This record gives sequence, C-alpha cells and structure tokens, in this order.
Amino acid sequence: MMSRERDKFLNSASRFNGPCSLEQSFYGITVYIINYDFSIKFRLPSTCPLSKTMRSLVSLFVTSLFASFLSSFSALDILTTHKLIKDGDKLVSARGTFELGFFSPGNSRNRYLGIWYVASPRTPIWVANREAPIRDGSGILRITKGGILNLINITGNIVWSSNAYATAEDAFAQLLESGNLVVRASNGRTTESYLWQSFDYPCDTYMPGMKIGKNLVTGLETFLTSWKSKDDPAPGKYSIHLDTHGWPQVVIRKGTTIVSRFGSWNGLELTGNPARSEASLVFQFTYSESEVYVGYQLRKSSGLSMLSRDVLHPSGNMQRFVWINRIQNWALSSTSLSNQCQHYAWCGANAVCNNNNFPICGCLTGFSPKSPKDWNNGNWFTGCERRTNLNCHDDGFLRYTGVKLPNTSSSFFSETLNLKECGQLCLSKCSCTAYANLYVDGSGCLLWFVELVDIIQYSERGQDLYVRLAASDIDSVKKMERSNKDKRLVGIIIICGVLVMIIFLFLGHLTYKQSDSRRKREKVHNQDYRCGQRKEEVDWPTFDFQTIVNATANFSSDNKVGEGGFGPVYKGTLIDGQEIAVKRLSINSGQGLNELRNEVNTIAKLQHRNLVKLFGCCLEEEEKMLVYEYVPNKSLDSFIFDQTRRKLLDWPTRMHIIVGIARGLLYLHQDSRMRIIHRDLKASNILLDANMNPKISDFGLAKAFGGDQTEAKTNRIVGTYGYMPPEYAVHGKFSVKSDVFSFGVLALEILSGKKNRDFSDPNHSLNLLGHSWRLWVEQRHLELIDDSLSNASDETEILRCIHIALLCVQQSPEDRPDMLSVVVMLTSDSNLPKPKQPAFYVERNCYNKGFLASNQNTCSENEVTISVVEAR
Repeated sequence: MMSRERDKFLNSASRFNGPCSLEQSFYGITVYIINYDFSIKFRLPSTCPLSKTMRSLVSLFVTSLFASFLSSFSALDILTTHKLIKDGDKLVSARGTFELGFFSPGNSRNRYLGIWYVASPRTPIWVANREAPIRDGSGILRITKGGILNLINITGNIVWSSNAYATAEDAFAQLLESGNLVVRASNGRTTESYLWQSFDYPCDTYMPGMKIGKNLVTGLETFLTSWKSKDDPAPGKYSIHLDTHGWPQVVIRKGTTIVSRFGSWNGLELTGNPARSEASLVFQFTYSESEVYVGYQLRKSSGLSMLSRDVLHPSGNMQRFVWINRIQNWALSSTSLSNQCQHYAWCGANAVCNNNNFPICGCLTGFSPKSPKDWNNGNWFTGCERRTNLNCHDDGFLRYTGVKLPNTSSSFFSETLNLKECGQLCLSKCSCTAYANLYVDGSGCLLWFVELVDIIQYSERGQDLYVRLAASDIDSVKKMERSNKDKRLVGIIIICGVLVMIIFLFLGHLTYKQSDSRRKREKVHNQDYRCGQRKEEVDWPTFDFQTIVNATANFSSDNKVGEGGFGPVYKGTLIDGQEIAVKRLSINSGQGLNELRNEVNTIAKLQHRNLVKLFGCCLEEEEKMLVYEYVPNKSLDSFIFDQTRRKLLDWPTRMHIIVGIARGLLYLHQDSRMRIIHRDLKASNILLDANMNPKISDFGLAKAFGGDQTEAKTNRIVGTYGYMPPEYAVHGKFSVKSDVFSFGVLALEILSGKKNRDFSDPNHSLNLLGHSWRLWVEQRHLELIDDSLSNASDETEILRCIHIALLCVQQSPEDRPDMLSVVVMLTSDSNLPKPKQPAFYVERNCYNKGFLASNQNTCSENEVTISVVEAR
C-alpha cells in the first residue's frame, strides 16, 4: 500500500522542480508519533529545501499515508475519542485472550455490552449494562474527551456510563490481557493512574488480579453479585463481600443474610475453604489505612492455563472453572458449597460441624443442645449452650485443632500479640469466650466476645481455637483424659496377656491344625483356585473361617445387613476394630465359586473412591466368602425407593451420587489397567458411605476387555432386566455402552424415586423410560422428579440431568455418549445434543410381542440378577 501511494505522489508531483530530487525528499522524511492519540510531526531533510507548494503537498501526503497506516495497525485493544464500538464490533486484548463487544445471554434477545474469553464467547466475565439491556442491535460505545465511557441506544439516550474517578483530556480505554477494561491518560503507566477500571465494578465473576474489598478513602466497595438467571445478567439474590467488621472475612450473602463464609485471612489463605487452595494460586490480603481487600493471582511457574474463572452461580454457589484445551470446554474445579458444613452456621452456635462424622454436628465440650428434641431430629440450627456458667477468675481453655475459626465480625484482633499474651488478655476479660492466633505462623491475636458460630473441623489444615470453659468443666475434661489413658493402659495389659495365652494355645494346637489346613489347601489348589482366583492371577489376602465367625458373632441375624444375588451379607468387626462386610455365598449356589473368582480377579486390580474396597476372602471346604469394607448407609435402593428415607436425599446429595457413579464407571471403562464392563449396574449395587459417597459394588458378572477390544457377544444373558440395553437383552452384545444404558436408567430412578420395572401410571402402561420420554416430548419434564424434590432450587441442573439420562438410554449404542462425555456434561454447562427415542419405548408386556423370542431366557417382573456366568 505504501509503495502505491508513494508512486502516485511522485507522478503527481513530477512537475515541481527543486534543488534535490523528489525521491531524495521522500526518503528523507522523519516522522514522529506522540501520545496515544497518534498525532504526527514530520521533518524534511535540511539538504532538500522545497517550495512552499511542494512542502504543503509533502505534508498532506505523509499525513494521509501515516493515518491510513495507523488505522490498520491500532485500535484492536484501544478505544479513543475518534473511534466507537458498534454492535458487531469488538475490542481484542493484545494477545487475543479477551474480547469486548455486544452479546445476548442464554435464550434472551436483549443486547448487553460485555467482556469474555475469545475461546468461550458464551461465558461473559463482565457486563456493563446488566440492569439496562438494549432491545435491539443499535448499541454504541464511545469515550468522551474527559475519559467517560458512554453506552448509547438508538434514541441517543445513555443507558450506561462509567463513573470515572477523575478526567483527562487525552484519555483512552484499553482492554488488558487480564480481562480488565481500563480508562487512563496517555501518560498513565500504573494501576494507580487509572481513571476507571471494570475490575472495580465486577459482576458475578472473580478473576485473577481482581480485588474484593473496600477503598477506605473513597468508600468504594468491590463485591460480586450473581446473575438473576442464565438469561438475565441483572443483579440476583446473592453477593460476595469482604465483611470489614472485626477481623475482615469473606462472606456470601442472600440479601443481607449470610449463607456461606469463606472465612478470614490466616496469612496463607482464607480459613473457610482450604479445599479451594491450590499450589497454582497465590492469594493476597492487604489491610492498610487506605484500603482492605483480598485477591489472587495465577502462579507463573505453575503451568496452569490462564483461562480460569470463579463464578457466583444464581443459586449462591461459588464455582471455580478451568479451561481444558483437550475438550475445548470448561471443567468444574471446585465449589464453595461442596457439603452441608459449608452452609453458614449449619450446626448453630457453640457447635462443630464435621462432614466426616455422622451426625455431622456436635456440641463443643462443656456445651449441650439448646433444644434436645430439635437436635435429635437433625435440626441443628438452634445450636448449643453452656452447661456451666463462667465465673471469670477460675476459668480455663480447651484447645481445638484443625478447625475453621468462628465468625470474626465481632472479634478483636492484634497483629503484635503472641499466643501466650493473647490467652492472658482473653482470661482478663470476663466476656471473652475464645482466642486464637491471627496467622498460621503463630503470630497475632484474635479474641471473641460472643457465641462461637460456624466452626468446621477439617481433616487437614485449619487453625487452633482455644475455647473458654468453667473450671469444673476443665476438671471433668482432665479426669476423662486420665481415665481414658488408664483404660488404654489396662487394655494394653489385658491384650498382651491374652496374646500370650493365644500364642501358647496356638502352639499347642498347631500340630493338629497343620495337617487339617494342609488338606484344605490342597483341596482348594486342586480346584485350580487360590482365594477364588486362578494360580496365575493376582494373589489376595485370605481370612481364616474362624476369624469371620468371630467377627460376625457366628453370622448372627442381628449382624445380617442384606441379601445379595448369591447369599446373605453380614456386618462384622475384626479384632483390631476394623468394620467389615462379609458376603457369604450360598452353599446351593451352583455358580458361586466362579462368581467369587470373577469378582476377586476383577476388583483386585481396581482402586477408586467410587468403587467398594475389597479386603480379601475366605475359602475353606464348602465356605466361600468375600470380605469388603463396611459401608454404613447400605445400598442406594434403600433410600430412593423408600417413602421415608428418600426425603433424606436432597437434590445436591442426589447430584453428588449421580456424578460419583459416573466417575466410578469412567474409571472402569477408561482409567483402570484394563477396561471393565460391570454388566449389573443397578440401585442395589450402589453402596453409600457415611458421607453419602456412592461406591459401585458386586463385580461377580463383570467382564474385562484386553487390548483394543471394545465389545463382545455371549449366548448366555446375565444381569438384571430393566437395566439391560436392548442389544444385550436380545442379541447378547455388550460393551461400555451397555453400562452407559444402565447408568441412564439408574439416573432416572434417582431423579424420580421410581423403579423402571415396577413403574406404573394410570394414563399409560409405559415403563419409566417411556414415561420419561413422553414427559420430555410434551415439555413436562419436572413432573418426572421425586415429590420430595419439588422445592429444589436448581431446576436447570435437574432438567440437565434428565436430558443426560435420556441420552444414555437411547436405542442405538452408537447414539449413547461414553462415560467421559457423561462426566463432562454433568460437571459443565456445555451444549447437549437432542436425545432420540429410548429403548423399550413400547407398551408393557413386551414379552408377549416376542422381543426375546430368540433368547433362551425369559424376563421376569422382579429385579433378580441372572446368575449364569461365562468364562472370562
């Protein structure tokens, strides 16, 4: 372009003469760019004096030429007074990470000015006119000479304007690589010189480099506010603030009511949610005469993608997302409300919440429930009260370790006092109820003068809290500790004596037992099995039969916790106190030994938090038993199909169970050492631990694939009707998509509280899959969910789960997603494909229509597992 302009200029000016050539004059021009408004100065070489007319022509040419060059070079990330942003135009940050422009959220047609990641334009991090949408595409953003940003609609009215702290004649706006839109003067080089910045007025997204806090000079408070919904970015019900009363702490509020508390700064992190602390993040806290704030940055050496965001969901849950390049989508990294203890004051005053305990709430030592009736019913909000009043002078302190410190809004703090001085100060104040170090390095002092609210016990990290108790309560604690110590000592002595006696008895009985044991072992080895496994396969710990008898109180009926497809299940306790579950195969089970070997060989190679843990087995004469970890809440079907217990499963818990099952299946299908097809996934084979974490169990029918094998075929159908996919029930073909189908059925059962096989409706004779599909087609999705979930707040998440479940139960296995896709869909907001009609979408009595005519088996109305197993 410059060459063509130059030639045109030379040709048009060839009639002018001068003491030097025009070529020489052209190449001798010196151009200067000054300031950010790109004003131009130029100087001709002194050796080439030109006529006045020629000099004017040169000036005009250079100015137009350089202005044309600048218009193509500049303004990708800068907005000046000579430029405006119309709907469809964009500002792009220097390295192309962020864009500023107009967008419509969700299903809305309103237009908003916002900032978003270029890689993910559907997730804006900031919205300017969130309370004043533009109804059409007429919006225009411009900046005034004084540095004020104005958003104007079609009528010329200003619908949004920035409130700059100051003005400057040569101000311009710039979109930074951090996602921050700033207004500054041309000579402004520091953040302090910004006339205005979007990071001071965040919406629902907390970004690296952003602050939450308050400017103590100007009074400006920086806080997050949720959207009303995914379609409306207007301020919602929830907000995140830095509460500056007492020792500053970060809280989530619904209106003016605290609903969750991230806690206060302890010198390393916020105490309220240590699970969110990551090595890749550097947290910051500043408390000075001019400002108080918290913030974070990404550690440059961490290697973490810069694409990350923390979003305050319309439901009040703070969610952290990171961008995964491999799948080109956001992945949920952590949430603020990951368990009940994260809800503010879940256990009331003077109580500790421990998510690893059951029940999760417990009074502090020296305190008892204010309302024992409410407490016993699981309504812990009333909290606890002192058993003995303080008398000021003879009181003492009891230390709690590894806790989240209580609400600090009414606390006193000092950064200079040490722990000893802090305790003395608290003891001297009759109204002081507790004290702690301000920082985790042992410095500083925090005092409380009110009831202690929102204490959480952590398994790691946390701080020490010293709670004030009356002298009599301190004495009781010391006596109890001494008593426990004495009991432990006596217990050790007794155990040692018993062990000595057992050793002598064992040695005396060894000769007799040795021959008997050898005979039993030879019998087992002659069957080509070792603890239910082939000799060439993985060895596994064995339990003596008498050990199992003692642990289960001789298989007492009081210890019986269930009945499996191949025999009863008993609870037991080993001599070391370890609780176990014993699966005792029925003597009359023709395939029992094959089932036991198959289950041990399969689960011995697996280890995942969502799979039941196998401790070992017992195989003596006719006895065949498997020994598992004991899971106290039994199986999922005892909750979702029980009219009373299903009420204990709120929506977050059900969602947690669904995601956990999905992750367990993903491990079996993709992440374990070999690909495992479970083939009998159902509600009764999902166990729930004390924290309602799901664990997949019963691997007796599982099939292992080696190498690149993805599917297999059998002439013997095993599994449970109602959970089998059509290609397996009819043709005996199974693959990972078979488990996906079973997962979809199970998810619909969790959502509805109804069994697929036993489902009935007065309006039709469809099973649960057909009923779900009919409601989906008729846009009556919410009629499917369990009545106990009718008050669930997150309808969007529930509808998404129904959508995903219908994708999993589609007729063709090729249409069903794999478990990796299912996990991603469950933990993100990615777009979902439309589901096709599910399998078995026919009226009841399918068997009369002969869809299993080619199969040797016939299906039954109950959920009894078919127990014919083929060789692995």
